[in-house]
Amino acid sequence: QVQLVESGGGLVQAGGSLRLSCAASGSRFSIFSISYMGWYRQAPGKQRELVANITRSGNPNYADSVQGRFTITRDNGKNMVYLQMNSLKPEDTAVYYCATWGVGGKSPWGQGTQVSVSS
Repeated sequence: QVQLVESGGGLVQAGGSLRLSCAASGSRFSIFSISYMGWYRQAPGKQRELVANITRSGNPNYADSVQGRFTITRDNGKNMVYLQMNSLKPEDTAVYYCATWGVGGKSPWGQGTQVSVSS
């Protein structure tokens, strides 16, 4: 299985930026088999939702709510995925989780990282 550790969250004013990082670790096979990597978020009282994902070759996909403001990238050599978040809004406040998909299916959730945006 793949283990995930997210970091980079914090408190920022509306209009500000944050960069989230996620480190994936595990057996050589589990890491090698990772295809998609992505980010989800869960706001209080709401369901967890997909924010963005990216293929192994670097093709991204974004939720409509973050299109044009967030950028997802990955470094396959370092087993990392990043989420650059610009023009943050109060409604972006949530716990952000990364996820990977490979031959074993979706990875277990990490602990997440809190992003809080003040108005």
